[in-house]
Amino acid sequence: MSDKKILDLSRRAFLRSAAAGGLVAVAGSAFADDMDLQSVIDAPRRGDWDDQFDSKAISSASAVATTNPIFGPEAIPNIQQAINKYQEIVTQGGWPQVNPTQKLQLGVADPAVQVLRKRLMISGDLPQAAGISNAYDSYVTAAVKRFQARHGLPQDGVLGDFTLKAMNIPADIRLMQLQTNFKRLQEVKADLGQRYVMVNIPAAYIEAVENGRVVQRHTAVVGRPSRPTHIIDSKIYEVILNPYWTAPRSIVQKDIMPLMQKDPTYLTRNNIRLLDGKGQEVDPKTIDWFAAKAPNLTFRQDPGKINAMASTKINFHNPNDEYMHDTPQQGLFNKLVRFESSGCVRVQNVRDLATWLLRDTPPWDRQHIEQVIQTRVNTPIKLAQEVPVYFKYFTAWSAKDGIVQFRDDIYSMDGAQQLALQTGLNQETVDGSVNAQ
Repeated sequence: MSDKKILDLSRRAFLRSAAAGGLVAVAGSAFADDMDLQSVIDAPRRGDWDDQFDSKAISSASAVATTNPIFGPEAIPNIQQAINKYQEIVTQGGWPQVNPTQKLQLGVADPAVQVLRKRLMISGDLPQAAGISNAYDSYVTAAVKRFQARHGLPQDGVLGDFTLKAMNIPADIRLMQLQTNFKRLQEVKADLGQRYVMVNIPAAYIEAVENGRVVQRHTAVVGRPSRPTHIIDSKIYEVILNPYWTAPRSIVQKDIMPLMQKDPTYLTRNNIRLLDGKGQEVDPKTIDWFAAKAPNLTFRQDPGKINAMASTKINFHNPNDEYMHDTPQQGLFNKLVRFESSGCVRVQNVRDLATWLLRDTPPWDRQHIEQVIQTRVNTPIKLAQEVPVYFKYFTAWSAKDGIVQFRDDIYSMDGAQQLALQTGLNQETVDGSVNAQ
């Protein structure tokens, strides 16, 4: 072997060990005259080196996060641009189906990764410069994370079942989904207001928007398909701290009656009182819980830590008795599938949203809100100025950053079976705890 080849091998070995040990900067300066690291990073075929070293891929998923609202003045041209992009993809034959024979994740080498790379390149999640190889390297991991972020999936960079199902929806179906949502956007009124709240039901999240920018984004739990959250334009008029929870008739009949049959202490344990038409309390022991119909009484839960709405309720005008609220079951916000309520919307970090809503209603700053919550005293607060709220059904959209997002068609309104809920409806069960709508 020539001296030059030995020197080249030595340099490659040093760079590998330097990358693995966090010494890339040292390696770069030592061989700056002989090797351009950037050209290596950008090379179309880098083999397996990316498994150890990648300085660019880590930002791909975070780029999907944005302060651009789902809909606003530029929403229609943005989604039209996305439609044009996907029309071109469809015209060119769409993208390939990815059918791996093993779980694909960082460090795996498999022929199916070549197909995965092509699929991610076509949708714009993986740069062309990453090249085609069998290596599931950090570039592929970052591209999968970006894809997952665009589809509302956990960003673990692993090609699991849910990610694979979303990835294998054909391009023409995605195009149709964009066109369907384009029509929905055309129905949105032009002037949304300077400050407004938007609840996107399929995405199960909430945006608080001010001056065209998202100032808060909240994870939400929305209605299950059998008890859907209604699409409506309204205005938020009230925030209630330490709310009473009054069980809707449907929950009394479907949930509370069977629970009382199993456990006659259920109402007492959950601080739920029965009130007649005059506001007088009725003893639960006097009720026939095995009757065909629930008693014509008000089921009202006292404020407190186990209250179904916890600390906060947000009221808006609507004929469906729906509202937004806190919940003692904070673990629900960590679930992939958050379509579990009976129509109302649970809001993560709801006190942040309440503070924003009450900004122009003195003296309700965050400190005062927290002080009142600690008292456990029911406190209704009318907003000095009502804030518009929009409950919408968008399963596809594109903000002005050009990043196209998709969500499952949880209420089967998009007209294609392949777009229906792909993630498996993991609904909560009634287990002896009271849940608000």
